[in-house]
Amino acid sequence: MTTSAKTKTLSANELLLGESAAMKAVRSLVSQVASRNASVLVTGPSGSGKERVAQAIHATSDRRDGPFVAINCGAIPRDLLESELFGHEKGSFTGAHATRIGRFEEASGGTLFLDEIGDMPHDMQVKLLRVLEERVVERVGGRTRISVDVRIVSATHRDLETAIIDGSFREDLYYRLAVFPVELPSLAERTSDLPMLVDHFLNLLGDRRGSVKFCAGAIARLATHGWPGNLRELRNLVERAAILHPGETIGSDEVGRLLTRSGPVTALALRSLAVVPAVAHSLLNSGTIDLREILAELESRYIREAIERSSGVIAEAARSLGLNRTTLIEKMRRYAV
Repeated sequence: MTTSAKTKTLSANELLLGESAAMKAVRSLVSQVASRNASVLVTGPSGSGKERVAQAIHATSDRRDGPFVAINCGAIPRDLLESELFGHEKGSFTGAHATRIGRFEEASGGTLFLDEIGDMPHDMQVKLLRVLEERVVERVGGRTRISVDVRIVSATHRDLETAIIDGSFREDLYYRLAVFPVELPSLAERTSDLPMLVDHFLNLLGDRRGSVKFCAGAIARLATHGWPGNLRELRNLVERAAILHPGETIGSDEVGRLLTRSGPVTALALRSLAVVPAVAHSLLNSGTIDLREILAELESRYIREAIERSSGVIAEAARSLGLNRTTLIEKMRRYAV
């Protein structure tokens, strides 16, 4: 999954919506680093808008007229990632019917956004480090060294410092990427931005006159939600509200129903709870509980059942759980599923 496009000329305020202290701090960091060529590492939970930070850096930098190229390092099959990044020569491997430039060459003169960098295989980390140090690439199957002029912005929802300790991420690569770190807050940490964000997502849907409206009580109810899916979850909720309540003004009750609407995850959770009565009993009758252990047990059960129901197809299991494929893979590793 890659994208390549010239970013529209938007300000950091337009790309990074919000007047909360947390978002003002993010915009301040973006304004400080945009004019420099330093590599930026954006961290934050899934769905919090890390690519928007990369776009804001690009759009307010001297490279704004160059290409903005994005690639999700966790979504490209391991054996194709090198070709995607560095390109390949015709005949270099089965299926290479023509020469193809890689994302580094494509982004030359602009910005290359490496999303989910924490999911990059270890052998590719070595090759990426060399390219970042030398600023030259060699296409797969080729011998010509090609100079590239790119600004690197990378992002991850993983804790890379922990990944360094457990050996899954190279420390030297981390320091190359994290010259200037930017941490993006979760939506739950900036609920004061909800009115502006809801309005923004409604505008994206088109006709505001016939769209749903959220009253003050509805916004207040949104502010009590934990938002595990962050901006992506909010956008989905707003679109669902527009479909179910066109032209209506909705309150806290309607928002509550939108937040708890039945789906694959809800049905899966109910079935899973049925097979852990001991956990439910401890919640009701024990004076002291280990909440982390209970949640880990439930989560691992949901994941195992989803994988079983999908016959081992990870992408399908991830959809049934409402997770990104890379997030599910990380959880599978954590629980040794």
